[in-house]
Amino acid sequence: MQRNEGAVPLVSDCFLVAIGYHGNLFHGSQIQPNIRTVQGALVEALKEIGWWSEGCLRLSSRTDSGVSVRMNLASIDLPEAVTHSVDGAVVIRALNDRLPEDLVAWSAKKVPSTTPTRPVISRKYYYRCEVIKSWPDDVDINLLKKACQTFVGTHDFTNLCRLEEDKDPKRTVISCEPWLDIKNRPIGISVTAKSFLWNQVRRMASAITGVVSGAHDLDFLVSALEDPDNPIDMGMGSPKGLILWEINHSALEGMGMGSIPDTSIFSKPPSSLRGHNTWLGLCNLEMSTMVNSEWIREIDQS
Repeated sequence: MQRNEGAVPLVSDCFLVAIGYHGNLFHGSQIQPNIRTVQGALVEALKEIGWWSEGCLRLSSRTDSGVSVRMNLASIDLPEAVTHSVDGAVVIRALNDRLPEDLVAWSAKKVPSTTPTRPVISRKYYYRCEVIKSWPDDVDINLLKKACQTFVGTHDFTNLCRLEEDKDPKRTVISCEPWLDIKNRPIGISVTAKSFLWNQVRRMASAITGVVSGAHDLDFLVSALEDPDNPIDMGMGSPKGLILWEINHSALEGMGMGSIPDTSIFSKPPSSLRGHNTWLGLCNLEMSTMVNSEWIREIDQS
């Protein structure tokens, strides 16, 4: 293939590429000078292939440092001659031959170049609340369900996010449910919405943990949502517990959807503080193994 020397090519189609990465090995998804980011690694791969042109790459969801991702979407505008001669399998193979091992392209679909990466139908996150030390050994599942249900619907999340300037603090949560492991042990939450605010899921996880641990009651949680002008801080969970699991995009026709996390290798955290701090390293390996297994399975099916 001919290397692009900087001219902007004519584009008729682009590829929506499903990517995954281990968040603790990147300083977030968005490109930043002199530090390792997901977007920066993708740019380098596209340049090496010869597919790079200014503005050809867009990511659907921004993620912070430490947040792992089973599925994010990268929209890549390729030169017209390339889009006519390659399919999704070729795009995946070309990228993975040049991407670092902790960043994987696992599916790709050719779509019209006018197809936006945003907005999407929904995004789904899982948060393993066990990374929070106060998560109880014996969780009251009914109380957990009630705490999760509190967030469903449209709410002002001023008290449960890091609100950026000119951002609307209102978001609609489609579902918020307990995350159970293979033995039906409550280990965290799953949250689905069309869009999220900065740190929203991590703060929701901390607030729900506060309820099930007895640090505060449901009424306190409700007041944080219903009275956003009264500042209430219920803490924020570590990024180590968070996974962006899937993105439902109308142009993908269900690609990457419906997978259930395999928690068969998940261990139970010890009760002591010192033991819990050591266990966090094992937890990170378990989470990484889970998403790696997902990428392998998806690549084999593509």
